[in-house]
Amino acid sequence: MSQSYLTMLLYLLPVIIALVLYYRRHHKKEAHSRARLAETVKSAIPEPLTLHPVIDTNRCIGSSACIKACPEDALGIVRGKAVLIQSDHCIGHGACAAACPVEAITLVFGTEKRGIDIPQVKPTFETNVTGIYIAGELGGMGLIRKGVDQGARAIQSIRKHKGSANELDVVIVGAGPAGISASLAAKEAGLRCVTIEQEDSLGGSIYHYPRRKLAMTAPMTLPIVGKFNKYEISKEELLTFWSRITRDNGIKVNFTERMEAITKAGGGFVVKTSKASYKTKNILLAIGRRGTPRKLGVAGEEQEKVVYRLIDAEQYRGMHVLVVGGGDSAAEAALAIAAERGTTVTISCRGDEIFTRPKDKNRQQLKQGVEKKKITVFLDASVKEIGTDTVTLSHEGKDIELKNDGVIVCAGGTLPTPMLKEIGVMVDTYYGTAMAK
Repeated sequence: MSQSYLTMLLYLLPVIIALVLYYRRHHKKEAHSRARLAETVKSAIPEPLTLHPVIDTNRCIGSSACIKACPEDALGIVRGKAVLIQSDHCIGHGACAAACPVEAITLVFGTEKRGIDIPQVKPTFETNVTGIYIAGELGGMGLIRKGVDQGARAIQSIRKHKGSANELDVVIVGAGPAGISASLAAKEAGLRCVTIEQEDSLGGSIYHYPRRKLAMTAPMTLPIVGKFNKYEISKEELLTFWSRITRDNGIKVNFTERMEAITKAGGGFVVKTSKASYKTKNILLAIGRRGTPRKLGVAGEEQEKVVYRLIDAEQYRGMHVLVVGGGDSAAEAALAIAAERGTTVTISCRGDEIFTRPKDKNRQQLKQGVEKKKITVFLDASVKEIGTDTVTLSHEGKDIELKNDGVIVCAGGTLPTPMLKEIGVMVDTYYGTAMAK
């Protein structure tokens, strides 16, 4: 009998050891997730405004499939259930929902407290106004592969409604991922098309990234070009890729041409830009949510030293620089410039969001920069005036004058919402509303 027990023990021992190791590892991971969630709550990190997951804890079985699928490490397991433990990391990939084996995850826009405005768009990407289509970031989808897919699919809908002999089939507004994809699809379909872009280069939001910033992407298929399988490439590499495929395929983009007005004309529209007017049957808005850069509206802002994005931190070496804003773009700009030798970097933001809104990595590096006195931060401050070699801030009821060689305004952008509403496009505010499937 003792021999039988010994034999059984020998068989069971590896299983017991495996179970002990599994539960120890599981406990360690859950403790790590709890700590990250507690830090998120303690830091008062805002709830996500973009597309993000909501987990049904009654259905969740804690398989961790969603956690493994999330490329941003935003999810964790707490009390045996999946939880969005770092909301500031989530950028709406949606991979978690696809990976969940029990369909416990719903992708939603906005939260109960913080809404997000999104135009009404049909499955064909047409708005409630016949002939006006929206693809990409303006419609709530900021991912590169999503924008590429939507741009191409929108053109598939537009090609069924071509213009008359004296008008274009489509005017594409924006040359980011959605606009480039749509332009390729329009050429492939033989449509008469004009693509306009208010910036002087391709890329959309990516164009505004600091130098060498990584642009996360995923496999995607572009019209004419085919599959693009890289997962992680720098801003420069991606912009070079966009430039090459547009050049090789004869795609013409009218740069530094800003859309100013849309008016109805018969069965189509007239798109007025800063350089011309186009009569067209259809319009595809493929613009980003940053829209036209938001200006400060203060004296001296028209000077050349005032810009609305950081392209090259090296150009500010040895200078006194003011960064205005409280989000990731402001934090990243300040950090990049502070790394240059001999620079003096100051951040001005209207509240205290510079220490809550940016991603965790940016927040930590920013705090280190302040501690090492590489960066000075003025909270609850605003720019009062921009001089030739100074800038004046209004802070705690006093005016503070600082030496200044450059101002970088990272205050977001103004969307064409009034223009959309003026021509009848409906815009809904989403408060934790599920994404249409």
